[in-house]
Amino acid sequence: MADTEKTPEGTEEAKPGKRGFLGIVIGIVLALVLGGAGFFAVYSGLVLGPVSESDAGEENAGVTPKNLPPVAFVPLDPLVISLGPSSSHDHLRFRAELEVIPGTEADVRALVPRVMDVLNSYLRAVEPSDLENPVSLIDLRAQMLRRIKLVTGEGRVKDLLVMEFVLN
Repeated sequence: MADTEKTPEGTEEAKPGKRGFLGIVIGIVLALVLGGAGFFAVYSGLVLGPVSESDAGEENAGVTPKNLPPVAFVPLDPLVISLGPSSSHDHLRFRAELEVIPGTEADVRALVPRVMDVLNSYLRAVEPSDLENPVSLIDLRAQMLRRIKLVTGEGRVKDLLVMEFVLN
């Protein structure tokens, strides 16, 4: 009864001595052992390891790729835009292609001069700081696509593919 103590009500309570300390030590040792085992399993490739080529070949043996939907592209002439004195760069070289609905290529090619005019006007009006920010390319592309769809009409152009966007 060295580990217990009498309370005034006459009941015995266990002292938090050796039992609490022993539980903490066992918990720490188990955590270290399981952590080491987990590290070894991941490091050696037993868990989350790379898939061997034979396994990948067996998985893809019966799968045939789906046919891509028909697409057509209309290339646009390259543009060189002067950026002015407020920019740290002199020129912007821009080249793009339009992804169009198959069968409308001739209609869109006939409207390429208008498309080039819209792109040229828009890119000259954009602040040079917006051109230099890599994140703003997404917004620029969306704005250009919206303007192109206005010129070509709805249902002809699907997307604007930026092939070259270089600041000199």
